[in-house]
Amino acid sequence: MTASALSIRNLDKEYARGKPVLRGISLEIGATGITAIIGPSGTGKSTLIRCVNRLVEPTAGEIRFQGEDLVKLDRKGLRLARRQIGMVFQEYNLVERLSVMENLLCGRLGYVSPWKAWLRKYPQADIDRAFSLLDTVGLAGLANQRADSLSGGQRQRVGIARAIMQEPKLLLADEPTSSLDPKTSVEIMALISSICRGNSIPVMVNMHDVELAKRFADRIIGMSGGTIVYDGGPAGLDEGVLKEIYGGEGWLQ
Repeated sequence: MTASALSIRNLDKEYARGKPVLRGISLEIGATGITAIIGPSGTGKSTLIRCVNRLVEPTAGEIRFQGEDLVKLDRKGLRLARRQIGMVFQEYNLVERLSVMENLLCGRLGYVSPWKAWLRKYPQADIDRAFSLLDTVGLAGLANQRADSLSGGQRQRVGIARAIMQEPKLLLADEPTSSLDPKTSVEIMALISSICRGNSIPVMVNMHDVELAKRFADRIIGMSGGTIVYDGGPAGLDEGVLKEIYGGEGWLQ
């Protein structure tokens, strides 16, 4: 067996007592490649992603990362663990009034003192890397532009670069293309794929677009009713499996 970047065991989440959103999820995320999570709205895809870095608190279960159970970490331990878990958000989650460069350097906040961060005194190596990443994501020349002046696709490119600035051991992406047009969605997934494969960063991404998942993912997790009903490659995602995941037949026509 290949090494795992993340090991999830018997994960449950209830927002209201007796109404589970996640039901006994057990999952190994490999040390490389892209794992896409698909399923209908409300089935727990975003909740699963957000439980990993505890933006959502699990009700029960274990999430092992870098030898530790994230569920049991105290505030300090969780802060240290989050330095190694990059996150790309559906709505970008940028600091709108700051420049593109300042947003990228936010990815290093876990590595500098609060005082230096407040003064924006980052090591030159971090600044040099941020410029290099801006070139990689196609935003060279926009370092000093305010985030709120960018298009949706440009904002998501900043979000990706910021996450990579953390030098993460795992990248989580919570519906990173749902606010984008089809062409830009393909570009963003191609960018995530290229950067993360090039840097051997495993990716766990949830998405609504089945064809996009099939195009870019090595492995697809199909969820329905808060449980996993499919775990395999894109080639196995036939009509029968899609009906089991999404229910009904009319939407396939």
